[in-house]
Amino acid sequence: MRDFRKIMAWEKADDLVVLIYEVTKAFPKEELYGLTSQLRRAVVSVAANIAEGSGKQYLKEFRQFLYTA
Repeated sequence: MRDFRKIMAWEKADDLVVLIYEVTKAFPKEELYGLTSQLRRAVVSVAANIAEGSGKQYLKEFRQFLYTA
């Protein structure tokens, strides 16, 4: 099992999550369930896929999660 917190791609994805949340705070309230939600879910998905893939036993599975991310 790999420690996903040590993977540079996950670190950068985590930084991007923080940035997107900050940026989308300034979006209009009518976009809360539209563009804001979509951007936030997408950016969290990248970090989550890297973290989930790092727990896989086989390198092939891990690579598939990285590809998805």
